[in-house]
Amino acid sequence: MTTSDLGADASWPVEGLADEPQGPVGKAFRLSAADSLSLGNALSGFLAVCLLAWSAITDLQSSGKFEPDPRFFGTAVVLLLVGATCDLFDGLVARRFRASAMGAELDNLADVISFGFAPAFMVVIWGGFSGRVPLWLVLFAAASVLLAGVVRLARFACVKTKSGDFMGLPIPMGAMTVVSIVLLFQPGYLTIAGIMAVAWLMVSRIEYPKPKGNLAAVVLAWMMINVACLIIWAARLAGGDQLITVGAVMQIAIVSAIPLRVLMFKQQQRRERREESVG
Repeated sequence: MTTSDLGADASWPVEGLADEPQGPVGKAFRLSAADSLSLGNALSGFLAVCLLAWSAITDLQSSGKFEPDPRFFGTAVVLLLVGATCDLFDGLVARRFRASAMGAELDNLADVISFGFAPAFMVVIWGGFSGRVPLWLVLFAAASVLLAGVVRLARFACVKTKSGDFMGLPIPMGAMTVVSIVLLFQPGYLTIAGIMAVAWLMVSRIEYPKPKGNLAAVVLAWMMINVACLIIWAARLAGGDQLITVGAVMQIAIVSAIPLRVLMFKQQQRRERREESVG
């Protein structure tokens, strides 16, 4: 029997045809400079998780009780900021030079590790051993961060906004906001609610401006300042506590202010439409 005997409407795959490559296979295995940055992003997230896990395991083995060490959290956050810097530059490098066939997929997979799993694991380390909040609630908040990040990335790959901005809080910014809450506050019901609010913002329909041109430079400068503040804080130098507090408060304020600004803008548009209809 030949393939023509099956008819044009055959509902089962024909062996040897369905598995044929749909493009130049060789190009799919070539890593570009942008892909190297995506891999650096994934590695940074992996190292942050390893560092936090190692701090918990060694502390539990030595004393039987785990107390999160701010220095380990600071170092883990520096690694996440390094990953965020790689994530910011990989798109710029891909547009400036060239992108590989798997560049977009590598970028999303790396983001899941650094800005989905790593901050979720940090929430577990932060609140799971505290005794202030039930473990199931801490796990629920951590899972909400991870799952919201995965959904956010999947939607970003499928849905494009008319304005070109991000629909929902970008996952790197969401991760940094979760980290800011962890660094700034003790585990509690209000802070857990704040973490879940960040997860909701990631999958919301609120549009966040995409960093381009001068805005991209401002974002990069903000990351570098945060890295410097975290290093000063982790090294326990003078003024470190004040710097990390100011940085965390500003991060939370920025993320909170954008949805409020969007709501105010929409209300203003509704009022203008009503006034035009009346006039």
